[in-house]
Amino acid sequence: MSESIQDIPLDHGRPGTRRHLRVHRFGNPGAGPKAYVQAGLHADETPGHLVARHLLDGLRAADAEGRVRGEVVLVPCANPIGLDQVLHGSLSGRFELATGTNFNRAYADLAAAAGRVAGRLGMDAAENVRILRAALAEAAAGLPVATEAESLRRHLLSLAIDADVVLDLHCDAEAVLHLYTGTELWPDAADLAAETGCRAVFLASESGGEPFDEACSGVWWRMRRLLPSHVPVPAACLAATLELRGKSDVDDGLAAADAAALLRFLARRGVLAGDPGPLPPLQCEAAPLAAVFRVRAPEAGILVHKAALGDRVAAGAVVAEVVDPVTGERHACRAGVEGLVWARARDRFCGAGDVVASIAGREPLVPEGAKLLNA
Repeated sequence: MSESIQDIPLDHGRPGTRRHLRVHRFGNPGAGPKAYVQAGLHADETPGHLVARHLLDGLRAADAEGRVRGEVVLVPCANPIGLDQVLHGSLSGRFELATGTNFNRAYADLAAAAGRVAGRLGMDAAENVRILRAALAEAAAGLPVATEAESLRRHLLSLAIDADVVLDLHCDAEAVLHLYTGTELWPDAADLAAETGCRAVFLASESGGEPFDEACSGVWWRMRRLLPSHVPVPAACLAATLELRGKSDVDDGLAAADAAALLRFLARRGVLAGDPGPLPPLQCEAAPLAAVFRVRAPEAGILVHKAALGDRVAAGAVVAEVVDPVTGERHACRAGVEGLVWARARDRFCGAGDVVASIAGREPLVPEGAKLLNA
């Protein structure tokens, strides 16, 4: 049995309080590919927590059978700070209450680490990856920490920055299963999308929000830009944010199936031994994240959805209506592009300007470099 469990204390908690990050490790560092999986970075997104528990059971079974070829690091509750933010009976785990900062934003760009080892890099891409991973790990460990949330970010990044595969489990309000990953990582990540049954895949090299997955994968193409063009530096980390449907999709059957899909994916990537079987067909094409159209409410009122999740709608189609509860007036919310309705608002009362649905278009709607992710 190779599992080890570590409780990492977070620094800078208030006097008399102490939070810890529990980490499960399987396999041996350096024995094969490393996979890092975390759930609940947005602490009020519960489906990932349940999937992580089923995944832990599967990893323990694989470990008992001697099938862990590489290394797996699993953090089932990646945000103990957010899990403790309960306001008047409601869990508020997306933003840190002390600062208003999104827990999945503001991760450090460690690309400058490449400059410290540039003289040691050569024409061997695999050796370059080894050197750069060591430099990234050192840079992550040395990140300055002044708050408890910064301590959390440093620990999570340190655990993941040298991995071959990084999976960040999230969910939307109401949504089909979908994922975000780097443009350069497609179509290499198509096996992840196919295995998990994603209905939508969104690509961006830089989203503008410094989320966790881009801190782990995007650093590789950012390092490449800082090094001489003749030095081979592959995109050595496949990082993805996997959105496990909606917040209410907390079900043992769904979670067990999702965890089984992730175990098969890890077997395809050589992290686990065993035959994963035939790869299911891909259910969607990847699209630029910049092509997503956000349908916004023109007025405040009662939100009535008119399009179901997974529907394909035409540009101009009414996907929802907002009903004024005082006058009874109805305001149409229309699709700005043709595409798949992949996410909807869960709250049935909205304010003017609120996003009520998201549609996957095909052509970019915003200029390169624009901030693409919702807060």
